[in-house]
Amino acid sequence: MKASISFPKEKYLDHFLETVCSKSYSYDEVGASKKDVVIGYDNDHNTILLGNGKAVWDRAKNALESWQHFPLPWTKIYPSSTKLQKNNIVIVLFKVFGLWWTNSAKIVYSFDEINRFGFAYGTLPDHIECGEECFWIERDHKGDVYYHIKAFSKPAVWYVRLGYPVARLYQKAFVRESMQTMKELSNKITL
Repeated sequence: MKASISFPKEKYLDHFLETVCSKSYSYDEVGASKKDVVIGYDNDHNTILLGNGKAVWDRAKNALESWQHFPLPWTKIYPSSTKLQKNNIVIVLFKVFGLWWTNSAKIVYSFDEINRFGFAYGTLPDHIECGEECFWIERDHKGDVYYHIKAFSKPAVWYVRLGYPVARLYQKAFVRESMQTMKELSNKITL
C-alpha cells in the first residue's frame, strides 16, 4: 500500500500491478467468505433490495461486471476492465484524508448462476487491510433482486490498527455508498 497526494498515473499503476502479480494472499482463510463467520476478523454482511425484474437484474449484473459498484469519486478499481475470473489482480484505490491509497487484491472465486452472480477478492500483502470481500446479486422466486456485500477483515498495518475506529467508519461508508450506487445503477432507465 502506497499513498500519494494526487491520483497515481497509469504508468505507476501498471508497474505496481507487475510487482504484485506473483504475490500470494495476505491471509490463510482463502475462500472463507463462503462461510458464515471467520474467527479473528470483523465479519460484515449487508444486503439491499435493488428492485424487481429482468431489467434490474441485467443492469445490476452489468454494474458488477464493470466494477461500477465502487462508489465514485473516492474509490476506483484499476484496471476497470479486469474480468471477474479467479486469480485476476486489481488495484483498489481509495482517497482518505486527502491521500490516494494504492492496494492490491486478487479474485478468489466468481460465480455466474441463473439467480446468483458475483465474485470475491482477497487482499495481497500490499493492502492496508487483511481479508476477503464478496460482492453478489441474487434473484428470488418473485423476481426481487438483492445486492450483497459480505466481508471478513482486520487491519494489516500498525497505523490502521491505531486508527481502527476511523477505518471501520470508512468501511461502513463504502458499504452504504456501494449499496446506493448499485440501487441507482440498477434502476437507471436509459433512452
